[in-house]
Amino acid sequence: LPIMGSKKQYHYRNKMEFSFSSSRWLTQEEVNSDETIIDKKGLGLHIPGMWSKVLDLKECFLQENPSEEIRMAVKKYAEENDLDFYDLYQKRGFLRTMMIRTSSLGEVMVLFQFGENKKEEITNLLEFVKTSFPKITSLLYTINSKENDTIYDLDIKTYFGTDFIVEKIEELQFKIGPKSFFQTNSEQAVALYKKVRHFLGEEKESLVYDLYTGTGTIAQFIAKNAKKVVGVESVLEAVEAAKKSAAENNIKNVSFFCGDMKEMLNKEFTDKNGLPDIIITDPPRDGMHPKVVENILAIAPKKIIYVSCNSATQARDLALMQEKYEVLLIQPVDMFPQTYHVENIVVLEKKVSHSIE
Repeated sequence: LPIMGSKKQYHYRNKMEFSFSSSRWLTQEEVNSDETIIDKKGLGLHIPGMWSKVLDLKECFLQENPSEEIRMAVKKYAEENDLDFYDLYQKRGFLRTMMIRTSSLGEVMVLFQFGENKKEEITNLLEFVKTSFPKITSLLYTINSKENDTIYDLDIKTYFGTDFIVEKIEELQFKIGPKSFFQTNSEQAVALYKKVRHFLGEEKESLVYDLYTGTGTIAQFIAKNAKKVVGVESVLEAVEAAKKSAAENNIKNVSFFCGDMKEMLNKEFTDKNGLPDIIITDPPRDGMHPKVVENILAIAPKKIIYVSCNSATQARDLALMQEKYEVLLIQPVDMFPQTYHVENIVVLEKKVSHSIE
């Protein structure tokens, strides 16, 4: 089917992570200049393929304000107060990253990663941000002395407000924490979920498994079009959030389970929860583990709805299922304007076996 385009071509992302660098990317003009470069501090995005180089961003076309205002004010404050920017080569320094998340309800989350636990500097910076930007509803920080920037194994502290922001999709509300996965293009996420719900069909009597359910966004969105939805996810925090939001949204025909997908999806699980009529699967970029594909083929639902952010690994997985399933339709959704990335929905139907008399 034709690609579903995004109405917003710019400023469509609800989440951005900016990196501090003590030695920013220099432009060709600066490299060729005879003048000594004194200002080498940068706050922005990594140059593609260059982990150690950060472009000092003057204007961001991906996220709406107050993102830009916050980023520029923080950089100015850091320079004026001579705060130490992170050295990506030496893996040390004070200011490391700043993540900004926004919601359609106007809520704003800011999370700082500090490479060093300088309590006075941390308090002063956070107080400056809190005072300067009253729109911020969640101001968080963490100390990260690891070599990588991932926050999933870090203790996140709340300086001000809540430890989450709220996003609304139709009548449903979802609490998004600093570690939560949520589609980065909120408007297109609604379009994507509506398509998935449409592809379920109109009978509303199906038992649906939602694999890689995350915080249960799709599972809850489609619940009114199904008899029951069973969500499976490997991240415990996400499963707990899914259960909590389902209760808050008063959805009673969903249940969520935590475990390794390739181990969970077995006969014991289906005996307990029922054989699904439809399986929705929305794996990470790496696609599904071969064992998961094998388990799905053993369960053999009548329909599979495969949502993917990586059409290459999706094609690989589809090839493993082609003996039992045929592709009915493919619906690409442009979740990431100005990039080559696309979200892809593939609907598969079990082939009818013809026995020879």
